[in-house]
Amino acid sequence: MIPIGDDNRDRTITPYVNYILIAINILVFVLFQGAGSNQNFTYAFATVPAEIVSGQDVVTADQVVQDPASGQQFVLPGLQPTPISVYITLFTAMFMHGGWAHLGGNMLYLWIFGDNLEDRLGHGRYLIFYLTAGLLASLAHVFASVLVGDNLQIPSLGASGAIAGVLGGYLVLFPRRRITVLVMRIVTQVNAFIAVGLWFVLQLVGGLGTLSGSSDGVAYAAHIGGFIAGVVLIKLFAAGREPAARFY
Repeated sequence: MIPIGDDNRDRTITPYVNYILIAINILVFVLFQGAGSNQNFTYAFATVPAEIVSGQDVVTADQVVQDPASGQQFVLPGLQPTPISVYITLFTAMFMHGGWAHLGGNMLYLWIFGDNLEDRLGHGRYLIFYLTAGLLASLAHVFASVLVGDNLQIPSLGASGAIAGVLGGYLVLFPRRRITVLVMRIVTQVNAFIAVGLWFVLQLVGGLGTLSGSSDGVAYAAHIGGFIAGVVLIKLFAAGREPAARFY
């Protein structure tokens, strides 16, 4: 189920902040990450759990590793020096992505769901909400990595945690909002609690799979942590801002 749109008839403001967030994510990936080719930048400004836990910058050498399935060897880039406080990477990482598909999927969700939250919260509150959810999502990933004994030197990056917070807030404020989705080449509409709820269930399933020893490289703990942060915090951020009209 892929969301492709939602009902925006009650939107009263232009979501400038959401547009700027999308533009920053794209510009960082294209200009600074070199569309994925500038690995030195990526491995310098991504969040590394070992650095967050210790407060110290970690630099490692490149390694030649072998794919156990194909036997093919490739170079795994080492962690690069971080020219800023390692704690700032909790924010820089949320504007970086691992590839075009990663970027495109995240920006699609942000485009569809972020504008409605910005309309309800206002520009300033929405920006703070977004960054707070992203920060808590990154911290959830670090905590989970320590808890399950993952390799703490594996960097993480992406806007998914912050966007998960947006989804959590959206579910609370607009549970019956109609979402246009693509399901097996069929375009239909479902309520937000179905579209967003199914997304969250998939994150829980993926997270349980990680605990069982299987990993697909997705930071499910960041998704779950960001979503829960959004659910918990949205009423606080939305206090005093009631909608002018309701459409379901």
